[in-house]
Amino acid sequence: MASGSGVERERKLSRERRKEVDKKDPSLGKSSGRERVLPKKTPEKECASHEKEPLGEHALSEEEPEKERVSPKKTPEKETVPQEKELERVHASPEKEPEKQNVLAEKEHVSTEEELEKEHVMPEKKPTSSDSASTLDAKKLNLLPAVKYLLKELDLEHVDLDNLPQMVEAESYSYPDVTETSEKPLDSPAEASGEKTEQSTENVSGGSGRSVPTLKESHSVGASLERYDQIREDKGVKKTDEPEKPLVVCTLKQPLNVETNIGNLDQNTSPGSRLSGHQVTGTEGASLVDEAWDRLQKSFVYFRGKPVGTLAAIDPSAEPLNYNQVFVRDFVPSGLACLMKNPPEPEIVKNFLLQTLHLQGCQKKIDNYTLGEGVMPASFKVLHDPKTQKETLVADFGGSAIGRVAPVDSVFWWIILLRSYTKCTGDNSFSELPQVQGGMKSILKLCLCDGFNNFPTLLCADGCCMVDRSMGINGYPIEIQSLFYFALRCARQMLKPEHGGKEFFKRIDARITALSFHVQTYYWLDITQLNNIYRYKTEEYSHTAVNKFNIIPDSIPEWLFDFMPLRGGYFMGNVSPGRMDFRWFLAGNCIAILSSLATSKQATAIMDLVEERWEQLIGEVPLKVVYPALEGHYWELVTGCDPKNTPWSYHNGGSWPVLLWLLTAACIKIGRPQIAKRAIDLVEQRLSKDGWPEYYDGKTGRYVGKQARKFQTWSIAGYLVAKMMIENESNLLVISHEEEKKTNKLRHTRSASCFF
Repeated sequence: MASGSGVERERKLSRERRKEVDKKDPSLGKSSGRERVLPKKTPEKECASHEKEPLGEHALSEEEPEKERVSPKKTPEKETVPQEKELERVHASPEKEPEKQNVLAEKEHVSTEEELEKEHVMPEKKPTSSDSASTLDAKKLNLLPAVKYLLKELDLEHVDLDNLPQMVEAESYSYPDVTETSEKPLDSPAEASGEKTEQSTENVSGGSGRSVPTLKESHSVGASLERYDQIREDKGVKKTDEPEKPLVVCTLKQPLNVETNIGNLDQNTSPGSRLSGHQVTGTEGASLVDEAWDRLQKSFVYFRGKPVGTLAAIDPSAEPLNYNQVFVRDFVPSGLACLMKNPPEPEIVKNFLLQTLHLQGCQKKIDNYTLGEGVMPASFKVLHDPKTQKETLVADFGGSAIGRVAPVDSVFWWIILLRSYTKCTGDNSFSELPQVQGGMKSILKLCLCDGFNNFPTLLCADGCCMVDRSMGINGYPIEIQSLFYFALRCARQMLKPEHGGKEFFKRIDARITALSFHVQTYYWLDITQLNNIYRYKTEEYSHTAVNKFNIIPDSIPEWLFDFMPLRGGYFMGNVSPGRMDFRWFLAGNCIAILSSLATSKQATAIMDLVEERWEQLIGEVPLKVVYPALEGHYWELVTGCDPKNTPWSYHNGGSWPVLLWLLTAACIKIGRPQIAKRAIDLVEQRLSKDGWPEYYDGKTGRYVGKQARKFQTWSIAGYLVAKMMIENESNLLVISHEEEKKTNKLRHTRSASCFF
């Protein structure tokens, strides 16, 4: 009986406790406007405090419309724990009961604004693999009224809600996961409300290397929620003393959108930044590079299905003349561009070397005179016979040129390009082929033969190189001497000792030593040497003579005294007995730097001169092939009144964009690429707009040449080579030579009378 009475008392106390709990919190199980929404739980994992109590059912029967919000879906335990603690905190605060009951009395259901506010502070929740289809449907129904209201407030009612699963995250809605943010104040309610806005693409991470794409139309729900509090304040929904919230610009780890995938916005809003074939930055220079490659490839010449060279120019507005041929010197920058390209395209260079080598072995006759065995053609063209359907190569060795002069520079450029090919591809077996070795030996026999010269320099006729018309360079022009030295060093590396190769080694070494000493000593001109020449005595005899070439001081031109700066120097255009050509020739000086014919001090002084005399040597469009121009009576005597070589035009002081690659290579080699960058910037402003002309006229190169061909191939290729070297300085190794150590040691044996 005692036992039964004890059981009865326990039951009575249990009923009293339940009634007391009901009186204290009749709304248990439903959310008030200030409470967090509890996530749904499965029956077996309900909180311990409600495990066997019917209070939840009692509350639901009184507030049936809140049923789904009272029992949200299951969330991971790490999300449930803080919410359970919050519930315990609410139950442990009886003094707040009247306030909660008053809130429920004022409004039976939580307002949409309060619901959004509540959703806004929910902890971020990621979807899990355990979510079922029914759970996802419940989630969408839970958020659908809030999203509709939000879209209406933001004037985004046109948004297609069929895509809602793409923008709603599992369990609850929260901010998108962000890695980088950048803040700026809201400028206007229109901007805050998600209307069409434009933002420039900028790096918001402060140097992380990632960029936020330009937003043409802001439909991001995540960004809209970021602005929500500010919108409510603007509309008078809620007024506080809090400072205005900034707009948070986010870079999403995972795209969160309604209509536009943010991951693809860059290609939608930046069409100029993606051009075929190249990774570009959207700048004018980048689009210019793509245009240059396209035009270069269109100039390719094919022989029996294989590319063998590039046309000199493709100008539909002018008569072709010989511009529809492949010139050996013109192809060099085109070949280098193909070798420096990423990835390289060496096939055209290899085919060019083989075909010109084949033409070298052809019979070379001008009138009744046969040229030397090693002479390379100035140009060649492909002839197609429609009857036999056969193609043949026809070469020009100077007999069809204006000056009727054999091209001396072609043989040297061929050897230099051969070395660049082997260095770029690593295909040493090509240079070791018997026919290739034989071609080099034929050239060396032609250049190293014994003659009547007292000097190691090569004696040439006028018009034998790039300056291929009468311009007074006959004798020992600096361009030929620099190319000669360059080719000797390249051949020394590629020749094999077999079959007479050792004999050539001795002759090459002796010529390199003598040639470098001669040019470095007698061709060099700076302020000190100019003053020495100005004070020369004439009619000196014996080995003690200082004025070894018997130069008359009165032959120094007046322009030189003003042109020569205190800092800088250069190699003169020509030196021979009784004559010094004091003109500046850019090609000869830059090639001297590339081949290391110039010492390091001389190379630095040459670049100093370029900087000091920028307006004269570079001008508005780079670069002067020669400075200054021949004018007046002297022009009449030297050029024979050549109408193409009028003062400051063509080879007589014209500006040639092709020389840009030589200047760039020289600048990079001596560690001063900023000079080349400045010149490249000037070229990029004009070349494409002017139709890639062959040359420019005027003292500063302001005007397109009066007879300049448009779409000149080596103007295009020269720009490409310069651009690739300035962007990747390791490309310089394809063409450059380091200073010859052996030659440096031998220079110390010179007598004091040889120094200027």
